Amino acid sequence: MSQQVPEKQWAQVFEKKGGPIEYKEIPVQKPGPDEVLVNIKFSGICHTDLHALQGDWPLETKLPLVGGHEGAGVVVACGDLVEDVKVGDHAGVKEGDEPLCAKASLSGYTVDGTFQQYCIAKAAHVARIPKDIPLDAIAPVLCAGITVYKGLKESGARPGQTVAIVGAGGGLGSLACQYAKAMGLRIIAIDGGDEKREMTAKLGAESYIDFSTSQDVVKDVLAATPDGTGPHAVLLVAVSEKPFQQAAEYVRPRGTVVLLGLPANAYIKAREQISLFPSFSFFLPTSHLADIYLCKAVFQTVVKMRTIKGSYVGNRKDTSEAIDFFHRGLIKSPYELIGLSELQKVYDLMREGRITGRFVADTSK
Repeated sequence: MSQQVPEKQWAQVFEKKGGPIEYKEIPVQKPGPDEVLVNIKFSGICHTDLHALQGDWPLETKLPLVGGHEGAGVVVACGDLVEDVKVGDHAGVKEGDEPLCAKASLSGYTVDGTFQQYCIAKAAHVARIPKDIPLDAIAPVLCAGITVYKGLKESGARPGQTVAIVGAGGGLGSLACQYAKAMGLRIIAIDGGDEKREMTAKLGAESYIDFSTSQDVVKDVLAATPDGTGPHAVLLVAVSEKPFQQAAEYVRPRGTVVLLGLPANAYIKAREQISLFPSFSFFLPTSHLADIYLCKAVFQTVVKMRTIKGSYVGNRKDTSEAIDFFHRGLIKSPYELIGLSELQKVYDLMREGRITGRFVADTSK
């Protein structure tokens, strides 16, 4: 069963790593036996989409590629074997099948994604969206919301405990603040600038650390916790490497650092300089100093029983739960609508670090 579907559609496509992206007409694909065709009405724009364009990660992308993995729309055609999704259902096309599958298909990375008007998806893995939820508002939840919600679950933080959210004023961070508040957590927001200070305060943050003006981020985070021993959990959604190094220094004993952001070519190098030889450490070669830093970092991680772990998107259960938080009015995604044809403008803002909240593309424009 299907609705009337055109043969051509508008999409944003790039032919090679680094772009450029081109807004052009391409054919509409037909769904396979276990697939559905979703008329994408809106698609959130994620930093992952820029990473895919730039080839930042050690993962081969399909070329040419239609990016995007936060698409919300209406099912217009179903494959012959599809039984539990119907034409007319509201559905979300998100990244991946189950996140840890060794052969996962990644929307907007290894298969064409949601920066087009009609998108193919596996019926078993589309997100089920209640019809009373606005499709533009739910789009950012389909990656950013699910990702931060899953990360908070993985942190093990319990109601009344404190979580530091690094990158709190960005697209993921703004949702992380709301999910954390809805889960009963106290929030320390870490980001740069007064605009993000104001926004995170409205979203429930009790404290704000401005890394751009702070003389010592680690000391400031410790001071922001009620007992001065650091947050119970740290959620890292930053897009640069330095905050990843700092987090292991200020999380409290038995605390958990959860890595969500994926800065290009980044490493975890928690550097707490040891003071065994303060008078003559400058005589040591740089490589020896690195050994000392590593020794201290490992020692502190072990004796303080800190946990450093990764969290990747979320499965179908996480997706359903994250959407339910939104459906109950606990999450309001701060976003700005643009036309899909204006995608390059958003990428430019991402490169300049000038995005507060989230952008959502209207595929009709």
